Amino acid sequence: MTNPRRPFRLNVGFIIHEDVGSDYEFPFDFEKVKVGGDLELRSFSGLVNVGRTPQGLLVTGRLQGETTLDCVRCLKSFNHPMRWDMTELYSFNEKSVSDSGLIVPEDAQIDLEPLVREYALLEIPISPICKPDCKGLCPECGQDLNIRDCGHHPDFNGSTFLVLKNLLKN
Repeated sequence: MTNPRRPFRLNVGFIIHEDVGSDYEFPFDFEKVKVGGDLELRSFSGLVNVGRTPQGLLVTGRLQGETTLDCVRCLKSFNHPMRWDMTELYSFNEKSVSDSGLIVPEDAQIDLEPLVREYALLEIPISPICKPDCKGLCPECGQDLNIRDCGHHPDFNGSTFLVLKNLLKN
């Protein structure tokens, strides 16, 4: 059972004293959870496995959820599903620390929230689009072209790309 105020904090003290190769699974299932104070994930679920290695604790997980994003074309909010895998090593000491720099804390309480947030943010596209055929907004009047065509058509006569358009005609 996880702490509702710190849902990603895991007590791994008992795994530290197990034999190499031992592992334990931690399931997650939240209707809504805030990660890092600014990222809200809904329908969040997944399974994290913590395994004992000679160097430390290997944390692997397969997680999924959805968040709300704004489309860069039409500016409407939409639900974006995400699914990701994560693998990190929490080392027992400085000698065996990996590139991530994670070390098992003295109290044996690993907080996965920063990792979950980092991996989730990597799943968010740089330019989110609500649907592949989103037409966006009219640059002249701002009408959502997915709802109706306003009749404005871009005037390419003053465009710097007019030369390229003329090349297509030839």
